Amino acid sequence: MSQREFERLMWSQALEMLDRAERLRKGFFQPASSMDHKVAWEPPVDVFETTDAIWLIMALPGVEPNRVEIQLKGRGLVVAGERHMPASLRNAAIHRLELPYGHFERRLDLPPRPLGLDGWHFEHGCLLICLRKL
Repeated sequence: MSQREFERLMWSQALEMLDRAERLRKGFFQPASSMDHKVAWEPPVDVFETTDAIWLIMALPGVEPNRVEIQLKGRGLVVAGERHMPASLRNAAIHRLELPYGHFERRLDLPPRPLGLDGWHFEHGCLLICLRKL
């Protein structure tokens, strides 16, 4: 590989990384309209596919499992819930607030194949959802 080709490759990869970082930044704090018209935030999600399942990993640090609702609706998945400010901090002065609080909702289109909700759990502040291929 010539020096010029190498530079083009590195520049291309750097631009792709910057584009992905910007999409992640916008997606994490993007307000959205929820079903009941409350202002909502959308958590970021990664989607993986194995031979027998689709896995989703959604960043939900500080969200209590009993505050999450997961529904398969046709060819889509809806994950909704709420993150509350810790009770001990409700009267604290806010110097910086980067983590969103309140109602969240994320809607995802799924592949056109039969899927069933096989289970979900929280791990290290992330919600892991398994959709089994039927």
